[in-house]
Amino acid sequence: MRNSASDKRYHHGDLRAALIEAGLRLVEERKVDEVGLREAARAVGVSATAVYRHFPDKAAFLGVLAAEGLARLAAAQRAAYEASGGGAAGFNATGRAYVRFALANPGLFRLIFSKAPKADPSDWAEHSDDAMRMLLRNAERLVAAKRGRAAARLFALRSWALVHGLAVLMLDGQVPADLATIDAVMTARDLAGQTR
Repeated sequence: MRNSASDKRYHHGDLRAALIEAGLRLVEERKVDEVGLREAARAVGVSATAVYRHFPDKAAFLGVLAAEGLARLAAAQRAAYEASGGGAAGFNATGRAYVRFALANPGLFRLIFSKAPKADPSDWAEHSDDAMRMLLRNAERLVAAKRGRAAARLFALRSWALVHGLAVLMLDGQVPADLATIDAVMTARDLAGQTR
């Protein structure tokens, strides 16, 4: 009977990817500080030592989980933008997708922002993740031609603050976590933008 860690890794195909998926599930089941390499190894069915070939420590593992979460958030926003046809409707759809992602993945959402680098709007285009670059590009498409790049960056920051704040308020139970509220907040943002 074969029982080595390499046999188990083969059984799972890509051990690194399997560990990431296990970690993402664990983040939703327990507190982030309770998620570690040993728990992920157990979930995948490999020895703890096999995990260290892919992640040197817990901090590196959580960093990879946060990066994967941010990539998934960006993908959800991109899909929402494209499905709504782009433009202002697409921009608002990305905000809805942001809040919905947070509600569907509360542990991952909190992990993303506990590990994310500081976000300076003046550097978003060059140094940030895909979600931030997309936010800035879309804000520039809507605002920069009429009001300039500085106004577009402020619009992007204001928009992010709005959807992030709404997501956190909903996750913390301060505001009802329902789609109607998300839509109402996005509609209010539309109305405010039209009156200026």
